[in-house]
Amino acid sequence: QVQVEESGGGSVQVGGALRLSCAVSGNKQCMGWFRQAPGDEREGVAAIDRGGTTSYAPSVKGRFTISQDNAKNTMYLQMNNLKPEDTATYYCAALPTGSRYACRAINIKFGIHAQGAQVTVSS
Repeated sequence: QVQVEESGGGSVQVGGALRLSCAVSGNKQCMGWFRQAPGDEREGVAAIDRGGTTSYAPSVKGRFTISQDNAKNTMYLQMNNLKPEDTATYYCAALPTGSRYACRAINIKFGIHAQGAQVTVSS
């Protein structure tokens, strides 16, 4: 059974950086983050598979980096050059092994997710 627990988040000014961490246990084929702002739908942000292949939403590519430490069962999202439109609740998520969803940022929103961490970017 997949379980996820995230930490990090906070408030930062435009152009600043934050890092999110997520501990993931259980058999999973894909991990990542999606985000949701009030009144908006869930948006896949980034995903990484067991082999380390990554996928990003166009809106964050070049600014965000997803990585994993397999020895620690931990995943990270480094967010640089943050913009006001990045303000949202960020959810760490994982697709269990055998999931019908391919490991892509757009699909990570269908995964088992944590409680969410607020990220606020102010100008």
